[in-house]
Amino acid sequence: MNYLIGDLQGCCDALDRLLQRIDFSPSRDRLWLLGDLVNRGPASLATLRRLISLGNAATCLLGNHDLHLLATAHGVRRPHKGDTVDDILSAPDRAALIDWLRQQRMAVFDAGWLMVHAGVPPAWTRADTLTLAAEVEAVLRSPDLPDFLHAMYGNEPARWSPTLTGTDRLRFTVNALTRLRFCSADGTLDFKTKDGAGAAPDGFMPWFDVPGRASQGTPIAFGHWSTLGLLDRADLLGLDTGCVWGGRLTAARVDGSRREIIQVDCEQAQKPGP
Repeated sequence: MNYLIGDLQGCCDALDRLLQRIDFSPSRDRLWLLGDLVNRGPASLATLRRLISLGNAATCLLGNHDLHLLATAHGVRRPHKGDTVDDILSAPDRAALIDWLRQQRMAVFDAGWLMVHAGVPPAWTRADTLTLAAEVEAVLRSPDLPDFLHAMYGNEPARWSPTLTGTDRLRFTVNALTRLRFCSADGTLDFKTKDGAGAAPDGFMPWFDVPGRASQGTPIAFGHWSTLGLLDRADLLGLDTGCVWGGRLTAARVDGSRREIIQVDCEQAQKPGP
């Protein structure tokens, strides 16, 4: 069976309870983790080690918190006040953990679903999303990673153009795949608003509601948006249900057009943050 799982953010106990709830077997089942594997929760190190132990039974996407860990580990960013990744950074196997993280995916299409951490800009098709994600993955795995991390941060360009090249192209791709919530009809991304769908700034809307988006008709699963809550539509699954903020950890078992939502409570409660 295929299980798509929302943001963990270092909540390893909740992950273990979820795996027990679904009677997970690595020889029978596949897990798809939708990013933000670590940070803010109580057990980032244990979470990484748990995911690594699952081997090929788990495919992990990278979210903004995971990229932040890479940047911190390479000295590009200082830890934020609410970060909980010191256990990873001080671990004896730190180098192996960071190397594993940089090998993970930015987007994947499998089990009938296009999976991203945050969103898909309206101009992108499924093929565009996977192609651009692969470009970022190649840089993350290359010797150019430190230079890229230095150039990765920023909100510009805010609108996609196929003429984008170099750092601008990579930065837009990262922002779309790991930070997107709201978007305008012309494809301009907003990164300021972090509340639920009803809090859209004037002229903006949730990225998945943009009329005529090129990915329409492709089932898409995503995380990142805890204030949105569970979104369960025929071709959309929003699975970040705020586990780290005292909410629930959510998985969707998908089998063709059939699905089942499975949730476990998370006792960890942090103050909301980026």
